[in-house]
Amino acid sequence: MAGRILVDGVAADRVSVLDRGLGYGDGLFESIRLVGGRAPLWARHMQRLAEGCQRLLIPSPDPDQLGHEVRQVGADMAQAVVRITVTRGIGERGYALPASPRPTRVVAAFPLPPVGDAAVHGVRMRVCQLRLAEQQRLAGIKHLNRLEQVLARAEWSDPAIAEGLLRDGSGRVISATMANLFAVIDGELLTPAVDRCGIAGVARAELLDASSSVRVTEVGLEALSGASELFLSSSVRGIVPVQSLDGRRYAPGVVARRWQQHWRDLGFSMEQGG
Repeated sequence: MAGRILVDGVAADRVSVLDRGLGYGDGLFESIRLVGGRAPLWARHMQRLAEGCQRLLIPSPDPDQLGHEVRQVGADMAQAVVRITVTRGIGERGYALPASPRPTRVVAAFPLPPVGDAAVHGVRMRVCQLRLAEQQRLAGIKHLNRLEQVLARAEWSDPAIAEGLLRDGSGRVISATMANLFAVIDGELLTPAVDRCGIAGVARAELLDASSSVRVTEVGLEALSGASELFLSSSVRGIVPVQSLDGRRYAPGVVARRWQQHWRDLGFSMEQGG
């Protein structure tokens, strides 16, 4: 990874043990798909990062500086995933905010993970037992506290299962562990609300802005049994159909295929990484 990681603009692979991102998960991150050095959803990533910084009271980094660093670490990579991590920086022990925070900025590039034929045939999913906690102050933003997703992913080891479905404490469907969920029910395209918990994905935002026919609503698990299609959206993997959920089968349908074409039109390939 030499040259593929920058910490505050300098090639490095570590941060201080006193960094609040390590001590308290006090920060945010973005996982950005690069294609030929270009990030088609860059503006959406920067908008979510700025909103997250505002909510967490962290000084927001300069998007132009981040763009320069992203191009630097992703140079000569045909396709890559770049993770931007922004923490509040070094602070004294305790929850009180530093009087003059100096945020830490980490920009790292990684090879694009292969997804095989998932975009064509879809993925198998299971329902997770773990329930997401509700906290409206944190809902939607991509903060560093991902223990819920870590524990949910620990519920299965079957390599044939690619994703888990997450619900909140009231049983409402929220998302997958690494993606947002869309369902076609009675001919209508729905996606669960993420105003109580979950992440408002940038790929999800792209679909919502591209079509006025997608409805954001509360979705119960029982409603998914009557869906004609399920598919996932992710800034890294793109649009991925769901083949089955706990044994209930869904054939990849025309709605998912239409959105996959939209994804290609944005400049993404569906063959690797979505």
